[in-house]
Amino acid sequence: MEPGQKDAADPVVFRGSRSLCREYSLVLEAKNIRHETTQIEGAWILTVAPATLREAYDEISRYSAERGVPRTTPSIVTHPGAGLGAICYVVILLLTAYCAGNGVLGVDWFAVGALDAGSPAEWWRSITALTLHLDQEHLLGNLLFGVVAGVAAGRLLGPGVAWLSILGSATLANSAEVILAPSTHRAVGASTAVFAALGLLAGMASRQRLSVRERLWYRWAPLIAGICLLTFLGAGDAHVDVLGHALGFVFGTGVGWLYTRLGVSDKRGSAVQAITGWIAGLAVCTAWALAIVHADG
Repeated sequence: MEPGQKDAADPVVFRGSRSLCREYSLVLEAKNIRHETTQIEGAWILTVAPATLREAYDEISRYSAERGVPRTTPSIVTHPGAGLGAICYVVILLLTAYCAGNGVLGVDWFAVGALDAGSPAEWWRSITALTLHLDQEHLLGNLLFGVVAGVAAGRLLGPGVAWLSILGSATLANSAEVILAPSTHRAVGASTAVFAALGLLAGMASRQRLSVRERLWYRWAPLIAGICLLTFLGAGDAHVDVLGHALGFVFGTGVGWLYTRLGVSDKRGSAVQAITGWIAGLAVCTAWALAIVHADG
């Protein structure tokens, strides 16, 4: 396509000189990949549809290798609304803290919602335990780190997919912990979900075609944040659920690796984000409803 003078809404597969943009445009045109060259603030960029980003990048990279042109890397395809998912996360944790602190509905929320290795049949505890916290310091730490990690994951996957993935990974981690831990083990806190989010970022960084700078950030930032979180909570404290944190990171990393392999991060769509976001919220509400009904029974 001929270059225009408008902002590019599609992901950028190349940014550089006008001559190289034209050259790569011919490469993509030969492969019937729809694209557009655009000049923005004096810089020339080549954009493609999100669904063809990887194919376009591969074609340009192969052509560059054959011609001896420096290999190019695509920009990350980011999704809007990451802040909205983080706000929902904060609201759920604060609302649960209020209900648990005030014994709403006459229920001991910790007794019915904490993870309990002695009650493996009560599967909903793997979800409800993620929303409970022992004290304000515990809550504030998970709010802070959870928002940061959740926003980063939301930008890569979209808020709905990201938070459903975080919830799913953390739930699997808690379920595995029930099997591995002694029957007397009990745990609460969103820390497992936070570590799942960090693992999700690390897993995606291990397979995404990022620039060196982006890859280093996404690969090492989750690990650094995890160390900071452990330090904040007190790694040597007997109350810190180290097994849960480790399992959360492992499951999150596996999901992130799988998503990038399947190209999930390249798929946009507000409908998908809305549906997955509602599923995540409904899962939390359903789990608490089952916990309260079970308590009354």
